[in-house]
Amino acid sequence: MQLDGKTALVTGGASGFGTGIARAFVAAGAQVMVADINGDGAQAVADEIGGSAVEVDVSNGASVQAMADHTLAAFGHLDILVNNAGITHLPQPLDEVSEEDFDRVLAVNAKSVYLTARSLVPHMKSRKAGAILNVASTAGVSPRPRLNWYNASKGWMITATKAMAVELAPDGIRVNAINPVAGETPLLKSFMGEDTPEIRAKFLSTIPLGRFSTPEDMGAAATFLCSDAASMITGVAMEVDGGRCI
Repeated sequence: MQLDGKTALVTGGASGFGTGIARAFVAAGAQVMVADINGDGAQAVADEIGGSAVEVDVSNGASVQAMADHTLAAFGHLDILVNNAGITHLPQPLDEVSEEDFDRVLAVNAKSVYLTARSLVPHMKSRKAGAILNVASTAGVSPRPRLNWYNASKGWMITATKAMAVELAPDGIRVNAINPVAGETPLLKSFMGEDTPEIRAKFLSTIPLGRFSTPEDMGAAATFLCSDAASMITGVAMEVDGGRCI
């Protein structure tokens, strides 16, 4: 599970699961580029862990290409791409979600995977090597009411992961996903609607292990799947959810 000599790019790395993944990668020996729409936040995390930072809007093709160019210029090559950046709409009936919110969720959670692939898969193909990790969600496996279009975007990501894995395997590129349950991240309040002890207790009652996912949980799973120890694993959407989807 070591990443010595590896280079990695983590989107949405300024907070939550992205920070946990970036921190774990550095601890395992990788050089890490922390990418986020919050440029100051990305730089703060990079300074803390000993990585590099770049500002990016993952829903914008020109911005993603600039991120890719910056990363390759800094590292010379890229071994690992983590598509972690994600957002949700607030819990509400599916027919009441605004078109603006729908477009934003799909742009950040789905289109971004296409954009990063367009910008970085050719580089990985040229090297006949690479690992791509998409941070999906249990929402894509066991959807929760009132988060319909978020659920759908994560289901899309899981299907994209499997389709990418099949197509890119001959090029030596592995593609996997992890499915966290909700965790102590900036999105938690959005998932629950409001953050109260009662709502937390109700949410936690659906998780057999009785706790939220943590950034450290995601970092450990991501490190394994992106390491040579997982060289025979591709097309997997691994639940890191304390049993939520059983």
